Amino acid sequence: MKQIQASVAKAQFAELLDEVERGETVVITRHGKPIAQILPNEEAVRQRRGRAIERMLELRKTTKPATIEEIIEWKNEGRR
Repeated sequence: MKQIQASVAKAQFAELLDEVERGETVVITRHGKPIAQILPNEEAVRQRRGRAIERMLELRKTTKPATIEEIIEWKNEGRR
């Protein structure tokens, strides 16, 4: 959840809407106190998730399954 001062929100409204569209919740504050909240539309979020799942299922059709060892190796790769 992102917090932003009202004066900044006014100047960056289009960018805030882009963030909300991507699923971010934005809290608008005045003098450090929350006064409003912009939430993503639940139906749009549900549709975006559905499309993402469909793309993952399509991708799985064209890739070979990963072994447990490969998954563990990938997980540990960023820890070195």
